[in-house]
Amino acid sequence: MFAALGRLASRRPWYVIGVWIVAAILLVAFAPKVDSTTDQADFLPDSYESIKATNLVTEAFPQQQDAGATIVFDRTDGDPLSDDDVAEATKIVKELDLPPVFTGAEDIQVSQTKQVAIVNLTLDPDATGQDPDEYNQTKDLRDELADATDGTDLRAQTTGSLPQTYDQAQSGSSAEAIVGIATVVLILVLLGIIFRSVLIALMPILAVGFILSPVSSALINIAAKLFDLQKDDSTTVILIVVLFGIGTDYILFFLFRYRERMREGEEHRAAVAHALERAGEAIASAGAAVFVAFMTLALSSLGIFQSIGPSLAIAVAVTLVAALTLFPALVTVLGKALFWPSKKWKEPSQGDRFARIGGSLGRHPVRYAVASGGTLAVLAVFALGFNPTFDLGSSSSSSTVESAEATKTLEDGGFAAGATQPAPVVLHSEGQLTQDAVDEFAKGLAGIDGIAQVGQAVLSPTDPSTAIVMVVLDDDPSSDAALKAVRDDIRPAVHDLAPEGTSAYVGGLTSVFVDFQAAMNRDYSVVFPVAAIIIMVILALLLRSLVAPWYLMLSVGLGFGATLGAAVIIFQHLAGDQGLIFLLPIYIYLFVVALGTDYNILMIARLREEAREGKSPREAAAQAVRHAGPTVAAAGLILAGTFASLMLAGNSLLTQMGFAISFGIAVAAFVMAMFFTPSLTALIGHAAWWPGHGDEKKSEELSEQH
Repeated sequence: MFAALGRLASRRPWYVIGVWIVAAILLVAFAPKVDSTTDQADFLPDSYESIKATNLVTEAFPQQQDAGATIVFDRTDGDPLSDDDVAEATKIVKELDLPPVFTGAEDIQVSQTKQVAIVNLTLDPDATGQDPDEYNQTKDLRDELADATDGTDLRAQTTGSLPQTYDQAQSGSSAEAIVGIATVVLILVLLGIIFRSVLIALMPILAVGFILSPVSSALINIAAKLFDLQKDDSTTVILIVVLFGIGTDYILFFLFRYRERMREGEEHRAAVAHALERAGEAIASAGAAVFVAFMTLALSSLGIFQSIGPSLAIAVAVTLVAALTLFPALVTVLGKALFWPSKKWKEPSQGDRFARIGGSLGRHPVRYAVASGGTLAVLAVFALGFNPTFDLGSSSSSSTVESAEATKTLEDGGFAAGATQPAPVVLHSEGQLTQDAVDEFAKGLAGIDGIAQVGQAVLSPTDPSTAIVMVVLDDDPSSDAALKAVRDDIRPAVHDLAPEGTSAYVGGLTSVFVDFQAAMNRDYSVVFPVAAIIIMVILALLLRSLVAPWYLMLSVGLGFGATLGAAVIIFQHLAGDQGLIFLLPIYIYLFVVALGTDYNILMIARLREEAREGKSPREAAAQAVRHAGPTVAAAGLILAGTFASLMLAGNSLLTQMGFAISFGIAVAAFVMAMFFTPSLTALIGHAAWWPGHGDEKKSEELSEQH
């Protein structure tokens, strides 16, 4: 198969390139447009309590209007608000020409300390709050408030659902630009240093930017439309890194082989065909492992992962097909000009550094296995101290944005942080509810820990079997403290308060995040093992072995533990953070397991090739490190660097992801694939390839010839 692809790319390069260009144009022209969502409730199944509460409120209280934004007033000099200040703030709100997404303003509320006054703005019932045309109106509101308070002693800040969504979107846009620029610059610099070639440095940038990215985005939108998948904003930033990083990796897998054949004097087109024949199996197996790892997220109960997983899998599939067709075709067309302006590309690399490392590993595999495996094991111990945090609000945007500063002003001024987003407690009965029973239920809510304020109990005017009580939490609705209170105190107490024959549900943003936690715990127990099993099957098919896949996955498992442990050390112990974003382990698992397997596959495929030439297990390991080491090192450096660019995005979610994934990839390349895997293979010897013993095939042929 790979020999046939090599012949196609080397003999009909323009045909291959033309097919890609036509496909890109057609897909971009006819792909549907799919809007992203940042509403976390969109990602949960209906079986969870928060969604049950949301559905009951929607049906029984269609007129119910959520608070779309909160205006926070305080004095610029820090003094308490006077009666005149409150009157001025009230006048400002009344005279506001509110953007269309807001239907009105509630009465002004002044804190007991008189440091802060707040006004909640009600959201249009038809608004989702997630459409850019809606949350972008926050800017108009802020501009109006800035003009209205100009020349007064008052300061007006905005927070709440729409301002927070707006700030998150702005942070996301900045992150996309920063990550994109950093990734492109990094690839240009590193490829330029490695190959000293302008065209090689530009190839992945141009191919991804003009062909792979639009093709992937179009196919992702088609899949979202066909399978009714939610689309999440965070996917875009990660997609940039995946396309550029993995695309560059697979180009390197091919180019190092191609240059090796050219240095041996092989004709240009024959070198393309031969390089793809030799590297194609490793590239395809590596791509399949990454694809499977991402696709297993379709088994998640959370829509966010059901969306991200297939989206990234589609991008990987596009990149894989391009690596086996488009990139070899481009290399064929460019010919020797590919290496311009370098004049030394024909000179064989001395490979002294990797030859020395390989030789030392071949002589002392026990030392390398113990040192590399021991280092991973020590770091993995720290993973046991992982403390998940669910504060997505502060993690998805910078702490300096206005919504975050307004929330802090509100809390410092004496209001409960939950005042910006009161949570609905819904009471539902199979029969009819009475106002007395509902009032009694509401009275009991006031004594529950974690609830700062209880509103009036309201029976549905259209459905007397449902009532709602709005409550204000003590803590910021998206904080870990609020989640703990809802999970451990509020929900159990609310359930106990429900009169016989009724059911009570806690809704709102905090309740959604509590259900997220439960869903994530379920997903960890399903997605992790399924991905591991399928990747092991791929390894078994590639290597024709039932032994090697076990210790390869052991090394990847140690890499996962070491990566999470390193993140715990850096962020929890050194930086003093209370915890790590709860999504982090699944991202580490997918990227480190999938991409770590890439480098293991490249190394062990070369090791098997050396063994089949008749070399002993230790000599084969030494030669594999010598020849595959530069490829693994270059690919690992570039991919780790591209993921590290996420740390420039300016929010803790992407900072933690950037560090953890880049560290994990560095571990996968420079510890697992470079040392742990070849040293274990050298120690296990021929048994590593049982039952196929594919490493002995070539030596048997050589014996027969003699």
